[in-house]
Amino acid sequence: MNAERKIIHIDMDAFFASIEQRDNPEYRGRPLIVGGDPRHRGVVAACSYEARQFGIHSAMSSSKAAKLCAKAIFVRPRMEQYKQVSLQLMKIFRNYTPLVEPLSMDEAFLDVTNNIKFPPSATLLAEEICRKIFRELHLTASAGVSYNKFLAKVASDLNKPNGISTIPPAKALEFLSTLRIRKFFGVGKITEKKMLSLGIKNGGDLRRYSKENLVHHFGKTGAFLYDTARGIDNRPVAVHHTRKSIGNETTLRKDSDDIVEINALLTDLSLRVAGALQRKNSGGHTITLKVRYDDFTTITRSISVRNTINCYEDIIDYLPKLIEKTEIGRRKVRLLGLSVTRLVEADRVPRQLLLPFL
Repeated sequence: MNAERKIIHIDMDAFFASIEQRDNPEYRGRPLIVGGDPRHRGVVAACSYEARQFGIHSAMSSSKAAKLCAKAIFVRPRMEQYKQVSLQLMKIFRNYTPLVEPLSMDEAFLDVTNNIKFPPSATLLAEEICRKIFRELHLTASAGVSYNKFLAKVASDLNKPNGISTIPPAKALEFLSTLRIRKFFGVGKITEKKMLSLGIKNGGDLRRYSKENLVHHFGKTGAFLYDTARGIDNRPVAVHHTRKSIGNETTLRKDSDDIVEINALLTDLSLRVAGALQRKNSGGHTITLKVRYDDFTTITRSISVRNTINCYEDIIDYLPKLIEKTEIGRRKVRLLGLSVTRLVEADRVPRQLLLPFL
């Protein structure tokens, strides 16, 4: 365990929705949903904290969101605007350290271990960065500070919105002992269910298992969990790395064969993958649909094309052909994923991404 490192994880608060509220004063303080038309098959891409109070969340169908909050305001996503703000955000980060690892448009890891120009305290530096974000972009961010990436990312979620939390080395094991197992990196819905069946509810329970036992039950994830439960995560903040694919996946809250719900989720995944492609100025020549059915059988179906896939419209055009190769609508589905591979630098100007407004 390298307790000398200083890692900050910064996560913007309700990024898409906050930009809309910033740019449109009439939306401030009101439940705002960035997404598709609730009268059709739209899906929630993002929502303000005012909307979240009604139980609304991303990937929910817009029609359900409208039922939960009749006064909600629906606006179309402006991906090009969000991308420009993201570029400004990353520029701010790099003013403080060259060691920046973006995770998405609105979050990144910063390694400030060897910082000499700014406050030696990583917590004070995180506060300064968040203040600068607010001064320059008029948006709020939350930050987590610790000595490794896993703890910093968990910490950034402890005091949202517009808050900062620090987990120092001396407090790490105590904190991890009570941390719910679902909060551990690599633990999804299925893994959580298996862990609960083994009596593993938190980090303290996890530490009672040997590495061999965890590897037996969970493979490589088990080895990583053995370390993180002990406060060990030596992953560096990766400034440069070659990506072989760009994708996203989601586990359904309840197994479903409802084609309307599945189409809404695939629309959301298409938006997210396209946004990541444009942010990386990348495109690809193969698109893959991943489907996990209710019996845990997992399949992938791919289409390879000569043209470059790099925007929402490209992805959505190929979805019907991919769906035809599956049993979606005939078997219940528990997980969906979309990815684009055989990546190349984008060979045309990105088009603005829009959710369908049918």
